[in-house]
Amino acid sequence: MLDAMTTISPSAERAVLDAVPTQLFIGGEWRDGTGGGTLPVEDPATGETLVEVADATVADGQAALTAADEAFRTFRQVAPRDRGEILRRADELVGERREGLALLMTLAMGKALAESRAEVAYAASYFRWYAEEAVRINGRYQVAENGLSRVLTMEQPVGPCLFITPWNFPLAMGTRKVGPAIAAGCTCVVKPAKQTPLSMLAMAQILEEAGLPAGVCNVITAKQSGELMEPLIRDPRARKLSFTGSTAVGKKLVEQASEQLLRMSMELGGNAPFLVLQDADLDLAVEGAMLAKMRNIGEACTSANRFLVHESVAADFSQRLAERMRGLVLGRGTDSDVTTGPLIDQAARDGVQELVEDAVGKGAEVLVGGSPRDGAGYFYEPTVLAGVPSDARVQSEEIFGPVAPVISFASDDEAIALANATEYGLSSYVFTQDLNRAFRIVEALEVGMVGLNQGMVSNAGAPFGGVQQSGYGREGGPEGLHEYLETKYVAMNLQ
Repeated sequence: MLDAMTTISPSAERAVLDAVPTQLFIGGEWRDGTGGGTLPVEDPATGETLVEVADATVADGQAALTAADEAFRTFRQVAPRDRGEILRRADELVGERREGLALLMTLAMGKALAESRAEVAYAASYFRWYAEEAVRINGRYQVAENGLSRVLTMEQPVGPCLFITPWNFPLAMGTRKVGPAIAAGCTCVVKPAKQTPLSMLAMAQILEEAGLPAGVCNVITAKQSGELMEPLIRDPRARKLSFTGSTAVGKKLVEQASEQLLRMSMELGGNAPFLVLQDADLDLAVEGAMLAKMRNIGEACTSANRFLVHESVAADFSQRLAERMRGLVLGRGTDSDVTTGPLIDQAARDGVQELVEDAVGKGAEVLVGGSPRDGAGYFYEPTVLAGVPSDARVQSEEIFGPVAPVISFASDDEAIALANATEYGLSSYVFTQDLNRAFRIVEALEVGMVGLNQGMVSNAGAPFGGVQQSGYGREGGPEGLHEYLETKYVAMNLQ
């Protein structure tokens, strides 16, 4: 067991990396890619290569889908209780290996170990939730309105699924898709992000040990996601696609999936407003802001992107937030005192810097941070911008980094208008002590999720998803299970 309170040693890092398979997991077997190529996995805190994993070819992808298709024929018949027991055992294994999984995530993605541990717990919660939901799949029986026949419905698994997971929550975004698929009786092919494939390979290892039949969950890693996945998306054997990532990529996938009319869940970009009304508890609002902005280094689709604060408290809130940001410790996530790790790569850091420079050039004031850190790794200082003008790019573009732009408003109507002035509609946050006011605003916000007086919305038992350019479909809760089920209706003539 790794020590949860001290800086991790190089030997402990190496031991965790050596324990993770670097091959493809297809049909219950660990295989080298048919092309023989490899994909380097980089440490974003140093820029150094941690390990190399197999680079899948189109042929490997086809083999994975064949395995999922063949396994579906029998797995769909497995008893719901047995499917649930597999997920329950997987939940236990994730818990037992929390420290190793957290370190693996920190090494490849960059977040501090405390955050990685929290993600491991979050990831396990999807296995636990759907272990219990597997036995609650049902239909209905009713008398038809003419009284002469009966209406019977049943829920059945949709079939083999394709999952494309992102780099920012490399374990939880996999379990959030795989958990309900297994509970429903579906099989899957998982393609993790090229930056962070190790967590999904570790998950495949855990599911194998938990007793999941061969071919039910296949994991393929690759440098070129599009070349690998497009033939699978267009293959008639695939019946569902679930993607978490950018809106631009999501639109391309939707176009490809239209050929086979795949069932789809698209969890795409966000531009979350964080509303602080004049009657808000500012201590609570600042706590919520730190969580909504700095969770995952700001690299989250639900991250607060625009802080809309009433003009009477904007200066006070901004100063308090800046003071909290100033206290964060930037560094490699394996160090015990670090709270904020690096961004995922150079392109991400450059993108954040461009947005900050644009805002400052148009009149925004930097209260803290405002620049990348010199030296190795892709670090960016936690930043608060005050007086951000309406034409600044941070008002309309997803930041995906540790930058909090503060914009003031004068009335509730103006706050709602500013909040809805975006093509996205994933999440939002509202802080007020007036319950009636809160619900008026919550109902007016054009989003899929709202954090009311709290800075996080993620919960395995709740439906996660957005509207507009943030996508469609839901993950988590009973709604997430329904995404993997088809409804069959039987008309029964009793005359």
